[in-house]
This record gives sequence, structure tokens and C-alpha cells, in this order.
Amino acid sequence: MSKVRKPHSLKNRIERSCRALLSANHVAVVNIDPSGRQGMINYKSFKNIAPGKIGQAVCGIAHRWTIYLSVMCIDARGERYTKSVEVAPDGVYLSDHLADVIEHCYMELRASANQSQMVASGWLAIPESVSLDEAHAARIFEAVGAWNQQKVAA
Repeated sequence: MSKVRKPHSLKNRIERSCRALLSANHVAVVNIDPSGRQGMINYKSFKNIAPGKIGQAVCGIAHRWTIYLSVMCIDARGERYTKSVEVAPDGVYLSDHLADVIEHCYMELRASANQSQMVASGWLAIPESVSLDEAHAARIFEAVGAWNQQKVAA
């Protein structure tokens, strides 16, 4: 007996449409501490993205995620530097299921940084398999104001 495939699956069609929308808008979810700012940004043009259909596309379906975590610091000479790590979990996940991965890696990275030099920390979650270089990620964090925050209490 042969398998009969359904020629049209509305669920698959919606998922493809949502992924295309996110890919075309270069969406990244950004979280910055200590201010607690969270939102979406276009990681190519560095413009904020308002919630709505794009927010539903990020949260409503499972994606292959790339997560970029970073700690922003200022050394004794007053020069900026970052300590970063990129994580790409295997498989597809809903955004709600990434919290444990992000929290674990985020706390490890924050603990490994020099607490007296830490200004801010944050993460980017991109709902596709892309890799960011350190300079590009730094420009994204600059665009959302990560460096212009109160110094983290040591």
C-alpha cells in the first residue's frame, strides 16, 4: 500500500510564509541587560521592528535558531571590548523552548567576564541558520543602545 501525500497542507504553507517573512525582514530578537530592553531589530539595517505579524511569526512556529550572547566591558584604559559566544542548537525550536539554553549560556558568559569592567550584557536570537561576526554583532548592540546604560553593580 502506497502512502498518499496531501498535495496542500495549510500548516506547512503558513510556516513557509512566516519563515519567508522573517528572512526578508532579517529579524533578530534582542535582549539587553541591565535595562531589560527586549525587542526585534532588522540585523541588516539596524532598524527596530514593531511587534505584530512578524512577532507572531517569530513566536508561533518552530525555527532553526542562532543565538549570539555578548558581554560589553570597558577596560582600565577606557577602551571598549566584548566577550561573546555564538550558539546554534540542533533542531527546530519554538521561541519559548529556548529560554533554558539562553539562560545557561548567558549566566556562564556573565560569570566568566570581569565583573568590575562589565557595562552591559545581552543576546541576539535569529530565527534562521546564520552566523554573525563579532563586528556585525557589535553594531547591532550599539544600535539598540547597549553601551549607553548604567554600569552593572559588581
